[in-house]
Amino acid sequence: MPEARDTTQPVRVRGLRFSHGERRVLEGLDLDIPRGGVSAILGASGCGKTTLLQLIGGSLRPLGGDVRVFGQDVHALGRDALYALRRRIGMMFQKGGLFGDMTVFDNIAFPMREHTALPESAIADLVKLKLHAVGLRGAAHLLPAELSGGMARRVALARAIALDPELIIYDEPFAGLDPITLNVICNLIRTLNDALGATSVVVTYDVPEALKLADTLFVMGGGRIVGHGPTAAMRESSDPFVRQFLHAQPDGPVPFHYPARPIAGEIGVETARATRMPA
Repeated sequence: MPEARDTTQPVRVRGLRFSHGERRVLEGLDLDIPRGGVSAILGASGCGKTTLLQLIGGSLRPLGGDVRVFGQDVHALGRDALYALRRRIGMMFQKGGLFGDMTVFDNIAFPMREHTALPESAIADLVKLKLHAVGLRGAAHLLPAELSGGMARRVALARAIALDPELIIYDEPFAGLDPITLNVICNLIRTLNDALGATSVVVTYDVPEALKLADTLFVMGGGRIVGHGPTAAMRESSDPFVRQFLHAQPDGPVPFHYPARPIAGEIGVETARATRMPA
C-alpha cells in the first residue's frame, strides 16, 4: 500500500521579517498555503518573492518570525532534519538550475541517486517516466546546452517531481518563455500537481497565467501579503493594491519610482530649467 501522506498544513508563516543590508524586504509577512491544489504568489519584480521561497526552504535565516513546513519549524532544524524535510519538497528554480555537465537523464536521476537506495534499473525506469510526463523522453541523452529554453524548463520541472514530492515550488516558471511553451508549462504544472496529489506553489509576476492556473492567489506588496483568496474572488477584489496589480492599472498604490529624493535636488539649475523642471 502507498505510504500515507502527512495532513499537516504544508506552509505556515507568521510575522516574517527579512532585510538585505539596510533595505527591508519582508515586514511581518503572514502566509498560509492550503493543502492540495495550486497556489500562486504574485508580486512585482523585486518585492521579495524569491527571498520568501529561500526562507521557506531554510537557505536564508529571517530577522524575525516563524516558518513552518509540514508543521516543522524550518529555522530550528539541524542540518540532517532540514535535509530530510527538503526531500519532501520539489523545487523548480527560476533559471532551471540544471547541471551543465550532466545529461538530461542524469539531471533527473541525480536526486534519486542521492536520496534513495533504488537500483539503477529502477532509477532508469523512473527517469523515463518523468521525462515522458514532460514530453522529453527522446531528449534523455542531450546536455543542457543542447536544449532550447523551453525544453530546459521542462527538464527542470521533471527534476522537481523526481521524488514525487508532497510540496512543489516553482520560482518564476513562465519567465522568458514564448506563448506556446508558456502554455505547455502552465498545463504541465496543473496536470502533474493533480496526478501526484501534491500541493504546488507558483511564484510569478505573470498575472494571466496565474489567473488561469491557480486555485488560490496571494498578492505581495510592501513586504507583506496584501490580499489573498480563491482566484475567482480575487479577480473581483475591491482592494486598491490587488486591483492595480491584477488588472495592470498604471495608477494606484504600487509606485513606479524607487524611493529617492526629488530629482530637481540632484541635477543642476541649468538642466532643470532646460527640462522645465523646478530647480
